[in-house]
Amino acid sequence: SIARDVKRHDKHALAQEAVLAKLEPHLNAGKPALTLKLAPEERHLAREFFLLTDKPTILVANVKEGDLATADTNPHVARVRDYARTHIGCETVVISAQIESDLIDLSPEEAQQFLKELSVTESGAGALIHATYHLLGLRTFFTANEKEAHAWTIHAGDTASRAAGVIHTDFERGFIKAEMVHFDDLAKCGSIASAREKGMYRIEGKEYVVQDGDVLLFKFHV
Repeated sequence: SIARDVKRHDKHALAQEAVLAKLEPHLNAGKPALTLKLAPEERHLAREFFLLTDKPTILVANVKEGDLATADTNPHVARVRDYARTHIGCETVVISAQIESDLIDLSPEEAQQFLKELSVTESGAGALIHATYHLLGLRTFFTANEKEAHAWTIHAGDTASRAAGVIHTDFERGFIKAEMVHFDDLAKCGSIASAREKGMYRIEGKEYVVQDGDVLLFKFHV
């Protein structure tokens, strides 16, 4: 199809052919498409080929239970991470399968205490979820009222009005403003009132780019 369109001097096909000319020797050398240096517009064209090795990738490294807390200084983990960056073009998440197995039968409170005793701040599953979430360019913001709190998923770079539209299209169409505080600041202050007193609660317009962990109250009209 591309070859046929190239013969007709189709501009899009000619651009695709140029990208394929760069991809072919790279792939023939056994290298994943993800590691080929392409300009943004070329990378966009490469995605149209749906190459398996061009997909977002995370390498997961399994270590012994006693090695998880010191993984960042482990020379073997460092070698794996270096290989992943150099040969696969991806980051590495370190987990301990044994710890994950032990956590399955524990309550959230018991699991937290278990991890604390191991000097680990987060389970491997949690770290993998966070890494995958950000690899895919996703972010989370929260809304809350007297009855419930809710987490919403958006894409990195989405504005406040776009985020409001995730909840309901009327919120985006009638967007007025967003009152916001970051979750970390809210947790430190203990309440919206305290965050407001300390200047951590502010008003943003429709073009504000929502950050991961923002707590938002949308004002809108219909």
